[in-house]
Amino acid sequence: MTNIPETGRTPRVQIRLVVIQILVLSLLGTLGGRLWYLQIREGSAYQKEASGNHVQQVVDPAVRGSILDARGVPLADNETRLVVSASRTDLLKQADDGKAVLTKLAGVLGLKPEDVIQKVRLCDAKTPQPCWNGSPYQPIPITDEATAKQALQIRERSEDFPGITAEPEAVRRYAAPGDANAAQVLGYLSPVTDDEITQAKDSDSPYLRSDQVGRSGLERQYDKELRGKAGVTRYEVDNLGRVIGKAKSDAPQPGSNLVTSIDARVQRVAEYQLDKAMKTARQQFDKITGENYKADSGAVVVMEAKTGRIVAMASAPTYDPNVWVGGISAKDYKQLTGKNSDYPLLNRAIQGQSAPGSTFKVVSTAAAVEAGYEWDGGYPCTSSYSVGGQVFKNFEGENFGPISLGRALEVSCDTVFYGLADAQWKKDGGINPKKGQPKDYFYKAAHQFGLGKTTGVDLPNEVTGRVPDRKWKQETYEANKAYWCKTGKKDGTYVQKIAYENCLEGNKMREGDSINYSIGQGDTLVTPIQEAMIYGALANGGTEYVPTIGKAIVSADGKTVTEIKPKVKAKLPISAATHKGIDKALAGVVTSGTAAWKFQGWPQDKIELHAKTGTAEVYGKQTTSWFATYTKDYTVVMTIAQAGTGSGASGEAVRNIYNAMYGVQADGSIDKKKALLPSPQTSLPKVRADGTIASPKITADPAKELEKQQEKATQGGVTAADDTQPPATSPTPNPTNSNTRRRPRRRGSRRMLT
Repeated sequence: MTNIPETGRTPRVQIRLVVIQILVLSLLGTLGGRLWYLQIREGSAYQKEASGNHVQQVVDPAVRGSILDARGVPLADNETRLVVSASRTDLLKQADDGKAVLTKLAGVLGLKPEDVIQKVRLCDAKTPQPCWNGSPYQPIPITDEATAKQALQIRERSEDFPGITAEPEAVRRYAAPGDANAAQVLGYLSPVTDDEITQAKDSDSPYLRSDQVGRSGLERQYDKELRGKAGVTRYEVDNLGRVIGKAKSDAPQPGSNLVTSIDARVQRVAEYQLDKAMKTARQQFDKITGENYKADSGAVVVMEAKTGRIVAMASAPTYDPNVWVGGISAKDYKQLTGKNSDYPLLNRAIQGQSAPGSTFKVVSTAAAVEAGYEWDGGYPCTSSYSVGGQVFKNFEGENFGPISLGRALEVSCDTVFYGLADAQWKKDGGINPKKGQPKDYFYKAAHQFGLGKTTGVDLPNEVTGRVPDRKWKQETYEANKAYWCKTGKKDGTYVQKIAYENCLEGNKMREGDSINYSIGQGDTLVTPIQEAMIYGALANGGTEYVPTIGKAIVSADGKTVTEIKPKVKAKLPISAATHKGIDKALAGVVTSGTAAWKFQGWPQDKIELHAKTGTAEVYGKQTTSWFATYTKDYTVVMTIAQAGTGSGASGEAVRNIYNAMYGVQADGSIDKKKALLPSPQTSLPKVRADGTIASPKITADPAKELEKQQEKATQGGVTAADDTQPPATSPTPNPTNSNTRRRPRRRGSRRMLT
């Protein structure tokens, strides 16, 4: 009988258990060793490999909000186009960095190979445009004008075009020249840069690599509101790029719409009239040089007088902002920025600075009254004014005898203002005033009128202009003294003589400085938007409003409306009596003053118009035309560089803008049915829940319609004004400047040393 252990296990069973235990321990040892090997010895290598398993983001771009005019007409919106893009990352994987593929692509698209290659290179300090200034990891658009046939070729032969895609995308669309262009007002878009992504990372509006951002104009000013928020779907992928799970998905939020105070019809008329006035000026002769006027740039601003809202803003030369869409070509970029381009990217309504000429006399008039000079005093309007052996002449030697300040404004008598400024300069202590003695009424008035600083208009890069007061003169002297003393010559050229004088006493307020300043010459600089703000305040009773273009932000579904209210900037520093006197005088400019020859037949009894002409002289150039006007509803300011006199170059164009807005016909009658904007637009356009906008369609070109009406009236023998000859009271150019921007031979004078 076999002996069985008390455990009930046979030797064979025990052996098996021992073997199993050994196997288990071996397996545990092997597993532990393997874990040690993977986690300790090779841990860093496998951690690096595992990092290939990560979350990838797929961006669904948000639809950018539209920019609308006051009635809902799109000035900038979106349309679906076939966009051909290149992946720089995929191209760089190829032996020739993708040059062969891009060359082949150029052939399909009908483009030059070098143009396509330039578009995918990255921008840096040494790389000129065109180049890609966005993220190198996002698709780079080559063209947004691909045809369906071209897109099909690329997609069907994908093996021949690695890294190239052709997909329908929503792209920006702007009105082209010939419509209400407003290029400088609207601005343009370009891809976000890595620096911008980093800077905005912790803000309440961070950028994604796929974002297009505003670079100028309203696109930049209201970029945050227009941009919306892109949708992002997050996928978990392994190191081979295979999707292993979906993490999270955020739907895109379309950008809000910007409703502006611009009226597309008036904008079109303003642009057309500015362009026409410049072309007309180029056909006229400059009597001083005997050459045709160049009329190389200009601007016009139409503003609501009681709110400061901009109805139209045009700058010339202009351009088609659509050239930026999908990336700009080298040729187009050169045309916009080259030395011979006349720099159309500049918005001369807010960035163009020049001496204001006689339009500045409203400031000098207010300063004279504040200084104690009586409104109805008999101030001698002589043919010339002599100081220190130098003669400052009135325009064409005109002599109106003793006149009031109001009449001096009406006929734009320079010598009246010369005398007032000179008398005040002497009261202030002359060239060496005692400390605390100068009252500087004329300079303080300019600051109080808002000059020498930005107006605050809701557009980027507005310039300040300049008030050449004592502080400015001292700062300028300290900055330029070394150069003046090095280049100045007592008996040299005109410029060298000025440098010599400035070296001696460029920090002092000289008699000639004050005399020239009083009529808007010398070192004084203003912008058209500043002039519009001042004359708008004269129109509404004395309140300066911050000029604004944005009127409301409306969400994509129309449910949320945030109005942009008018803001008061300042009150004009004039009494009610002074304001009344200036108002009456400026009305006289239209009926019997320097603008009367351009406004014969105007219905002054129904639409009272006020105006001030200005002709500013610029050293080395032809005169700049200024024309500032207002009614109870609007103010219109136009300026054209190198174009001649104020009313001569700009008067007819400004009148035509008013004709269009109020429906004034060639015979002086008013047709309300043809009036584009007889009173400011107050209501906002309706944005429907589906994102569509209830807006009227412009079926005819308002500028061309206006011209047809005028041509028809002319053929019928009706004319509103005879533009061939000015009346006896002619537009008044200003006398010689006292610095390097004046032509001394115009008046036979130069900067004064007295």
